[in-house]
Amino acid sequence: MVNIIWALMAGIGIVYAMLNGTMDEVNKALFESAEEAVTLSIGLISILVFWLGIMKVAEEAGILQFLSNVFRPIIVKIFPEIPKDHPAMGYILSNITANIFGLGNAATPMGIKAMEQMKELSGTDTASRSMITFLALNTSSLTIIPTTVISIRMQYDSVSPTEIVGTTIIATLISSISALIIDRIFYYRSIGRR
Repeated sequence: MVNIIWALMAGIGIVYAMLNGTMDEVNKALFESAEEAVTLSIGLISILVFWLGIMKVAEEAGILQFLSNVFRPIIVKIFPEIPKDHPAMGYILSNITANIFGLGNAATPMGIKAMEQMKELSGTDTASRSMITFLALNTSSLTIIPTTVISIRMQYDSVSPTEIVGTTIIATLISSISALIIDRIFYYRSIGRR
Protein backbone atom coordinates (compact mmCIF):
# COMPACT_ATOMS: atom_id res chain seq x y z
CA MET A 1 0.00 0.00 0.00
CA VAL A 2 2.81 2.39 0.84
CA ASN A 3 4.41 1.72 -2.56
CA ILE A 4 1.14 2.65 -4.27
CA ILE A 5 0.88 5.88 -2.25
CA TRP A 6 4.47 6.88 -3.12
CA ALA A 7 3.95 6.03 -6.80
CA LEU A 8 0.76 8.11 -6.89
CA MET A 9 2.48 11.06 -5.20
CA ALA A 10 5.39 10.89 -7.67
CA GLY A 11 3.01 10.59 -10.63
CA ILE A 12 0.84 13.50 -9.48
CA GLY A 13 3.95 15.61 -8.93
CA ILE A 14 5.28 14.91 -12.43
CA VAL A 15 1.91 15.61 -14.07
CA TYR A 16 1.58 18.85 -12.09
CA ALA A 17 5.11 19.90 -13.11
CA MET A 18 4.31 19.16 -16.77
CA LEU A 19 1.11 21.21 -16.65
CA ASN A 20 2.83 24.15 -14.92
CA GLY A 21 5.89 24.05 -17.16
CA THR A 22 8.25 23.45 -14.22
CA MET A 23 9.66 20.14 -15.39
CA ASP A 24 13.19 21.63 -15.57
CA GLU A 25 13.01 22.49 -11.86
CA VAL A 26 11.77 18.99 -11.05
CA ASN A 27 14.66 17.43 -13.00
CA LYS A 28 17.15 19.72 -11.26
CA ALA A 29 15.73 18.87 -7.82
CA LEU A 30 15.72 15.18 -8.70
CA PHE A 31 19.42 15.09 -9.61
CA GLU A 32 20.45 17.30 -6.68
CA SER A 33 18.54 15.07 -4.26
CA ALA A 34 20.10 11.93 -5.74
CA GLU A 35 23.58 13.42 -5.39
CA GLU A 36 22.90 14.45 -1.80
CA ALA A 37 21.50 10.99 -0.99
CA VAL A 38 24.67 9.30 -2.30
CA THR A 39 26.88 11.69 -0.32
CA LEU A 40 24.84 11.10 2.82
CA SER A 41 24.92 7.32 2.33
CA ILE A 42 28.70 7.28 1.95
CA GLY A 43 29.03 9.36 5.12
CA LEU A 44 26.74 7.01 7.01
CA ILE A 45 28.60 3.96 5.75
CA SER A 46 31.89 5.35 7.05
CA ILE A 47 30.41 5.98 10.51
CA LEU A 48 28.75 2.56 10.54
CA VAL A 49 32.01 0.86 9.55
CA PHE A 50 33.81 2.79 12.30
CA TRP A 51 31.33 1.70 14.96
CA LEU A 52 31.27 -1.87 13.71
CA GLY A 53 35.04 -1.84 14.10
CA ILE A 54 34.67 -0.48 17.64
CA MET A 55 32.15 -3.25 18.34
CA LYS A 56 34.60 -5.86 17.02
CA VAL A 57 37.37 -4.44 19.24
CA ALA A 58 34.94 -4.43 22.18
CA GLU A 59 34.04 -8.04 21.41
CA GLU A 60 37.70 -9.10 21.24
CA ALA A 61 38.46 -7.19 24.47
CA GLY A 62 35.59 -8.90 26.27
CA ILE A 63 33.58 -5.71 26.76
CA LEU A 64 30.52 -7.14 24.99
CA GLN A 65 30.69 -10.23 27.16
CA PHE A 66 30.92 -7.97 30.22
CA LEU A 67 27.87 -5.98 29.05
CA SER A 68 26.02 -9.21 28.34
CA ASN A 69 26.76 -10.37 31.88
CA VAL A 70 25.57 -7.02 33.26
CA PHE A 71 22.31 -7.12 31.29
CA ARG A 72 21.69 -10.87 31.66
CA PRO A 73 19.77 -10.67 34.99
CA ILE A 74 17.48 -7.98 33.55
CA ILE A 75 16.95 -9.85 30.27
CA VAL A 76 16.20 -13.11 32.11
CA LYS A 77 13.44 -11.28 34.04
CA ILE A 78 12.04 -9.72 30.84
CA PHE A 79 12.08 -13.08 28.99
CA PRO A 80 11.20 -15.67 31.68
CA GLU A 81 10.08 -18.33 29.13
CA ILE A 82 13.56 -18.61 27.61
CA PRO A 83 16.04 -20.84 29.45
CA LYS A 84 19.07 -18.89 30.72
CA ASP A 85 21.57 -20.82 28.60
CA HIS A 86 19.50 -21.03 25.42
CA PRO A 87 21.16 -19.54 22.27
CA ALA A 88 18.22 -17.13 21.90
CA MET A 89 19.35 -15.38 25.08
CA GLY A 90 22.80 -14.71 23.61
CA TYR A 91 21.30 -13.30 20.40
CA ILE A 92 18.91 -11.12 22.40
CA LEU A 93 21.77 -9.76 24.50
CA SER A 94 23.89 -9.09 21.39
CA ASN A 95 20.98 -7.37 19.66
CA ILE A 96 20.25 -5.15 22.64
CA THR A 97 23.93 -4.26 23.07
CA ALA A 98 24.23 -3.27 19.39
CA ASN A 99 21.01 -1.24 19.60
CA ILE A 100 22.25 0.56 22.70
CA PHE A 101 25.24 1.78 20.68
CA GLY A 102 22.93 2.92 17.88
CA LEU A 103 24.02 0.22 15.45
CA GLY A 104 20.59 -0.78 14.17
CA ASN A 105 22.01 -2.30 10.99
CA ALA A 106 24.44 -4.42 12.98
CA ALA A 107 21.71 -5.40 15.43
CA THR A 108 19.28 -6.62 12.76
CA PRO A 109 21.00 -9.95 11.93
CA MET A 110 21.26 -10.77 15.64
CA GLY A 111 17.59 -9.86 16.10
CA ILE A 112 16.57 -12.15 13.24
CA LYS A 113 18.63 -14.99 14.73
CA ALA A 114 17.01 -14.37 18.13
CA MET A 115 13.56 -14.55 16.56
CA GLU A 116 14.48 -17.80 14.75
CA GLN A 117 15.71 -19.31 18.02
CA MET A 118 12.57 -18.21 19.88
CA LYS A 119 10.38 -19.66 17.11
CA GLU A 120 12.28 -22.94 17.36
CA LEU A 121 11.86 -22.88 21.14
CA SER A 122 8.10 -22.26 20.93
CA GLY A 123 7.63 -24.92 18.23
CA THR A 124 4.82 -22.99 16.53
CA ASP A 125 4.34 -20.39 13.82
CA THR A 126 2.37 -18.18 16.22
CA ALA A 127 4.37 -15.42 17.91
CA SER A 128 5.26 -16.39 21.45
CA ARG A 129 5.20 -14.06 24.45
CA SER A 130 8.98 -13.68 24.21
CA MET A 131 8.84 -12.83 20.51
CA ILE A 132 6.23 -10.13 21.11
CA THR A 133 8.22 -8.69 24.02
CA PHE A 134 11.40 -8.71 21.94
CA LEU A 135 9.65 -6.93 19.07
CA ALA A 136 8.15 -4.33 21.42
CA LEU A 137 11.55 -3.70 23.00
CA ASN A 138 13.25 -3.37 19.59
CA THR A 139 10.67 -0.94 18.27
CA SER A 140 10.92 1.22 21.38
CA SER A 141 14.11 2.86 20.11
CA LEU A 142 16.50 1.20 22.51
CA THR A 143 19.47 3.54 21.96
CA ILE A 144 21.86 5.34 24.27
CA ILE A 145 24.45 6.51 21.72
CA PRO A 146 22.64 7.44 18.46
CA THR A 147 25.62 7.00 16.16
CA THR A 148 23.63 7.36 12.94
CA VAL A 149 22.03 10.63 14.02
CA ILE A 150 25.37 11.94 15.29
CA SER A 151 26.97 11.12 11.94
CA ILE A 152 24.19 12.92 10.04
CA ARG A 153 24.59 15.95 12.29
CA MET A 154 28.36 15.86 11.74
CA GLN A 155 27.88 15.64 7.99
CA TYR A 156 25.69 18.75 8.01
CA ASP A 157 28.23 20.69 10.11
CA SER A 158 26.34 20.74 13.39
CA VAL A 159 28.06 22.86 16.03
CA SER A 160 27.60 20.15 18.63
CA PRO A 161 26.54 16.87 17.01
CA THR A 162 26.64 14.90 20.26
CA GLU A 163 24.37 17.18 22.28
CA ILE A 164 21.43 14.86 21.56
CA VAL A 165 22.85 12.02 23.66
CA GLY A 166 21.16 13.23 26.88
CA THR A 167 17.73 13.55 25.32
CA THR A 168 18.23 10.20 23.57
CA ILE A 169 18.86 8.50 26.91
CA ILE A 170 15.72 10.06 28.39
CA ALA A 171 13.64 9.12 25.32
CA THR A 172 15.02 5.56 25.41
CA LEU A 173 14.17 5.10 29.07
CA ILE A 174 10.62 6.40 28.59
CA SER A 175 9.92 4.48 25.38
CA SER A 176 11.47 1.19 26.53
CA ILE A 177 9.75 1.20 29.92
CA SER A 178 6.46 2.14 28.24
CA ALA A 179 6.87 -0.67 25.69
CA LEU A 180 7.49 -3.23 28.43
CA ILE A 181 4.55 -1.98 30.53
CA ILE A 182 2.18 -2.05 27.54
CA ASP A 183 3.48 -5.49 26.57
CA ARG A 184 2.79 -6.82 30.05
CA ILE A 185 -0.67 -5.20 30.22
CA PHE A 186 -1.72 -6.85 26.96
CA TYR A 187 -0.17 -10.16 28.01
CA TYR A 188 -2.03 -10.27 31.33
CA ARG A 189 -5.27 -9.14 29.65
CA SER A 190 -4.94 -12.01 27.17
CA ILE A 191 -4.44 -14.47 30.03
CA GLY A 192 -7.53 -13.06 31.78
CA ARG A 193 -9.68 -13.75 28.69
CA ARG A 194 -8.83 -17.46 28.69
